[in-house]
Formats: sequence, C-alpha cells, structure tokens
Amino acid sequence: MAIILGVDPGLTRCGYAVIDTAKNQALAYGMFQSQPSEDPRDRVGAIARELKKLVSEHSPELIALERVFAQANLRSVMGVAQVSGALMSIAFDADIPLQFFTPSEVKAAVTGNGRATKEQVGLMVTRILKLTEMPKPADVADALAVALCASKRGVKVGTSAQQQWVAAAKKASRRLG
Repeated sequence: MAIILGVDPGLTRCGYAVIDTAKNQALAYGMFQSQPSEDPRDRVGAIARELKKLVSEHSPELIALERVFAQANLRSVMGVAQVSGALMSIAFDADIPLQFFTPSEVKAAVTGNGRATKEQVGLMVTRILKLTEMPKPADVADALAVALCASKRGVKVGTSAQQQWVAAAKKASRRLG
C-alpha cells in the first residue's frame, strides 16, 4: 500500500529502486554513476539531482537506505556518506520518512538469510518482483532489496499492528545499544 524508494548509496555507483508494495511491482530501477576524476561536489550534486527527480516523479511514502558499515576503503565510505547525506536532505525537504537498514537486515528480509550472497539476493529480488531478468549490477539488485526490506520492516508501512510492532522492536534495539 505504499510507494517506496530504496537506495544503495554510492558515489561511483548509486543503485535506486521504486516499488509499489500494493502491486508488488518495481516501478523504476537502475543506477546513477559518476567518475572518480570528477569534482566531488559535481558528483554528489548530479546524483542528488537524479534522486530528487525520482522523488518528484514517484512521490514515495518512504525512502529506505542501506546503512554503511566501516570498510577498509575510507574513500568508499566517504562517498556513501555524502550521497546518504544528500538523500537525507531531499527526504527532509519533501517531508518523507527515511529509514536505514543494515546489509544483514536487507538480506534476511529478502532471502531469509542475513549472510546471503549477492547472487542469492539478486535471484530472490527477481523472483519476488517477477522481473524478467536479474537486475545488474549488484547495486541495482541491492536497491530493490532495500525497498523490499522497507516494505516488510519499515515504519509507516503495513497495518497499524505491524507498525506498532516495528516501532517497539526498534525502540528495544536502541536500548540494547
């Protein structure tokens, strides 16, 4: 019963997906790219502009992002954080709730296994959304998986009882640290 924008943030490759949970259908998905040789301001700005267009065109009720964890490559982490920040600003301006999901949450929501491989995630996304072929590259399949995860676990999505359960689970998780 919701339109959800899922994003696998990245500065070189940013996967995106818009799904309609009522129809269990992908409305749009793909990837925005930028070149490492470009100015960082221009790279973040160009991706933000494209994400803003998606929000304007599809009016999502929720934006879901994959949360980045520490990686050995600081440059990669910075790019993910920059794109995530731009999307947070877009969500704020459009007054759309934004939620983060860990990679293991996303994998578990789509495959039932928090340690699933990229291939398994891609296959399940294809099956769940009845796509004609597996989305490539993995950034696109990951964005679809993030949107699907939000459809199952996101606040403001689902029945009132499901929303209350998700809110209670998140509150308990924060208390546990």
